[in-house]
Amino acid sequence: MKSFLMGTGLAAASLGCACAQQAPLRGTVLDAQSQQPLPGVTVVVPGTQVGTTTDAAGHFVLPAAAGVREVITSFIGYNTQNVRVPAGSQALTVRLEAAPLNLQGVVVSASREQERRTQAPVAIGQVAPQLIADTKATAPYQLLNKVAGVYMVNLGNEQHMMAIRQPISTNAVYLYLEDGLPIRPIGIFNHNALYEINQAGVRSIEVVKGPASSLYGSNAIGGAINFLTQQPTPLPTAGLSVQGDGYGYRRVDASASGTVGRLGVFVGGYAARQRNGWQDYSDFDKQSWTARADYAFSTKTRLVGMGTYNYLNTQTPGTLDSTRFYGRSYASNNRFTNRVVTAVRASLRLEHDWNPRQRTALTAFTRYNSTGQLPSYYLADMRVNGVYQSSNGQVNNQSFNSYGALAQHRADFGFLNSRLIVGGYFDYSPSTYFARYLTVQKDVARNFYTGYTDTGRLLDNYRTDLYNAAAYAQYEVQATEALRVVGGLRYDRVQYHFVNLLSGSQTTKKPAQNNVYNIVAPKLGLTYALGANQGVYANVSTGFQPPETGSLYSSRQTIELKQANFTNYEAGGWAALLDHKVYVDVSVYQLEGRNEIVSLLQADNTTQSENVGATRHQGIEYTLTYAPVAEVNFRLSGTNARHTYLEYSEVVQGQNRDYSGNRMVSAPSWIANAEVFYKPRFVPGARLGLECQRIGQYYTNTANTKTYAGYTVLNLRLGYRLPQPAVRGLEVWANVINLGNALYATLVTANQYGTTYTAAAPRTLTLGLGYTFAAQVKNAP
Repeated sequence: MKSFLMGTGLAAASLGCACAQQAPLRGTVLDAQSQQPLPGVTVVVPGTQVGTTTDAAGHFVLPAAAGVREVITSFIGYNTQNVRVPAGSQALTVRLEAAPLNLQGVVVSASREQERRTQAPVAIGQVAPQLIADTKATAPYQLLNKVAGVYMVNLGNEQHMMAIRQPISTNAVYLYLEDGLPIRPIGIFNHNALYEINQAGVRSIEVVKGPASSLYGSNAIGGAINFLTQQPTPLPTAGLSVQGDGYGYRRVDASASGTVGRLGVFVGGYAARQRNGWQDYSDFDKQSWTARADYAFSTKTRLVGMGTYNYLNTQTPGTLDSTRFYGRSYASNNRFTNRVVTAVRASLRLEHDWNPRQRTALTAFTRYNSTGQLPSYYLADMRVNGVYQSSNGQVNNQSFNSYGALAQHRADFGFLNSRLIVGGYFDYSPSTYFARYLTVQKDVARNFYTGYTDTGRLLDNYRTDLYNAAAYAQYEVQATEALRVVGGLRYDRVQYHFVNLLSGSQTTKKPAQNNVYNIVAPKLGLTYALGANQGVYANVSTGFQPPETGSLYSSRQTIELKQANFTNYEAGGWAALLDHKVYVDVSVYQLEGRNEIVSLLQADNTTQSENVGATRHQGIEYTLTYAPVAEVNFRLSGTNARHTYLEYSEVVQGQNRDYSGNRMVSAPSWIANAEVFYKPRFVPGARLGLECQRIGQYYTNTANTKTYAGYTVLNLRLGYRLPQPAVRGLEVWANVINLGNALYATLVTANQYGTTYTAAAPRTLTLGLGYTFAAQVKNAP
């Protein structure tokens, strides 16, 4: 009996040993800064052929890994890390630190699927989580202006304009996305729409430059900007921060995230306010929050729900004349213009991996938006033969609801390592708009609008039902080991059903009409690898822009508009040199526009949209990053461009003026942003950054007789995250914007009666204090 028991015990021990030898090593790889999971990370056992990559949730499994004492984790854009595996451990958590050079290893916006940057034949820039954490931006422009070819114009209180392969303008030639979904429907573009993004809920930003209509549809002409939201962290995290400046700006950020079983949750946002700022009449209040929940039914099926709430109530001081601007007198010319915005979005996405080569995603979404304003840019002066007569304005509101769906399927094939992506999109967005006429009182001698009277008379009152149905396909094929070819095609049917709610005696507009646009947008591109760390690409793509509903149906718009079409020719390349100490990314483009819609400043200070017969946009975009040592990282991002009217004329003071061949208005010839970050090894957790923003000269009128010289401004950023275990996660920072206290304007425009300036802030010091808790898991048995 004793022998039998001993034999049984030995057999069990042997079986247990065998099981232990077969036990897999499981783990999770996270971004050390954001605690977000990292997909696509390579995990290998040194000296062997055993390895794998992390999945969408950052998880990996190394089968039969008992006895492994070390693994190597590597990922483009992060420092390679050798990780010791404690004896008996079967679960590992690895946190990768961002590398000094961001090689933009994985992007999603170029194809709506995760892929390596080297496989995307487009110019695409990325603002990575580490850069977001180091910048401590108070507004999105402080991040986006670091991307080559991007100039986001700060108009104050999170209001802005954009210039990507286009002049600075309010035109609908950009598509703003949140996790691949447009934040506004087609036909209701707002150049300020990024104040509807929760900046505190963003983990990274991707900018596809040039037309992306073959994938995303209308308005993706100058570029598509995709804000990727924070994901739930595998381990519990929480954060709280406060910051403020010397001009009455105050802000509180808060977030919490974690995963319990199959459910992961993220909640985060901020509340900001401005009181008695450097510019008169510029107070505002802002609330912005995001909630996201991820539920894993299994390793193959996931459900992601997300909701975003944004509220902005801001005063709008307007622009300055030359005397006030150069005299540094930032007094507003009125005390009643304002804007109030409420924007709510929600989506539910179901993802299923049929197998490693087949994936389907279905998304349902809804939006609600109300933008009410008494706009400063509609304060108009009536003149007769140049002599002032009276002033007027308007109060208006545009509201819409959206109900839509996006379906996409991705299939990978063994044939030439090819990939097919097909999708369909539908958006129904009923919208209402009204505008009431105001008589405005003005002190002409002081150029100050003293008050207004709401006459109750409606200028506009209409409803528009917007329909956008689309289907798209993209096919990628590995023609040779080095050559990859990508072709794409999208069909859109856009319909505006307009109903005028004014009686015939109140308006000259049609009582009802349908505007239908059928558009086909093709794309063809290729990438060619010149080696492990360098390659080139080229593409031909098209973009389209139907007129906005506000331009088609507003009583202020007297010029009938046509659809605008664009064709883009582009080539570029990238290379990592000198043992990965230098990274270069360059693209050159020529964008041809037909019937491009431009905004013209009128004599009464209002704007009017008009088609330009033909335009040409040419330029080169470049990024140079250099990290001579691990502690120092230098980046130069820039663009040199020429934007030209090929066929264009307009009526000025009753006479037709031909401006063909002239440079376009508000089109800087050079935009550059350079920055150096120093993170000393002898003071772990400290950082010092110095940034230089340069905007070159541009014309301020279509006749090309007036110019603005542009500006150069320096920004200083200091920060320190305490490394001591007792206070790990505590961080302090100080940002000095406009270090040299330069006098400059972010936008200058001119008409026959003078020049107006959008003044930028003088030297501004912002101080912040924050604490982030991140649960630590010891990799022990």
